[in-house]
Amino acid sequence: MKHILVSISLFFCLSLFAQNKTIAFGEKLVYTASYNMSGLLTDIAQVTMETSKIKTSKSTLMRLKCSASTYSSFDSFFKIRDLYESYVSPSNLTPYLYKREIDEGGYYKFMQYKYRHKTKTVNSVKKKRRSDGTIWEEKKNVSINPGTKDLVATLYTLRNLDIDKANVGDSSSFKVLFDNEESTVVFKYLGKESISSNIGRKECYKIAITLKGSDALKGNNTNIIWLTADANKVPLLAKFKIPVGNGELKIKSATGLKH
Repeated sequence: MKHILVSISLFFCLSLFAQNKTIAFGEKLVYTASYNMSGLLTDIAQVTMETSKIKTSKSTLMRLKCSASTYSSFDSFFKIRDLYESYVSPSNLTPYLYKREIDEGGYYKFMQYKYRHKTKTVNSVKKKRRSDGTIWEEKKNVSINPGTKDLVATLYTLRNLDIDKANVGDSSSFKVLFDNEESTVVFKYLGKESISSNIGRKECYKIAITLKGSDALKGNNTNIIWLTADANKVPLLAKFKIPVGNGELKIKSATGLKH
């Protein structure tokens, strides 16, 4: 499931202080995740992305939550219960805290980042479950570049970019932190395309991605996301190709949109 989230998240050169004009508290996007099984795309899981307001003693944050669960019919084959969360500034989506907890086929892993933007570092906590059931833990400080974000904050920031000002064929790169490593991701704007979906037929921005120095994403212009070409820039469809196969994310419902 992490490859699905990587596939829909890694786009565009992102500004750390881009203003949030698109994402509202209470937004909820639900997707059907399909995977190519024996040459046939099969619906295997539901992915939900939602936002909420979190008040702390010092400020108000926006919680960006992404969860993924296989359907009950697939749990006996390969059960997935994944949770990704990023706690960000509501005004510019700068991340302050990130949590990732994955449980896939009995494999368990937990990651937490506490951002220290002034020192360009992240306080990282990593936990894994050993074969005997005990938990292994590692704490470390990770240096990051200005503007580096986690996967979830990256996806939501993407939706605030002025994509309508890009020219077909334009490309750029940015940094994203995953498993304590910064990766360089290159995007390519492919133009507009109309897509039929469960929320209607929409004109969309079509964007392709590549991941430098990694084989996590395969092919040329085969990892693509379609964002509605309107003020909400809702991710409508994503297609991904990874070393072990290919699949899609298709929107099922969208509620609480800002515009």
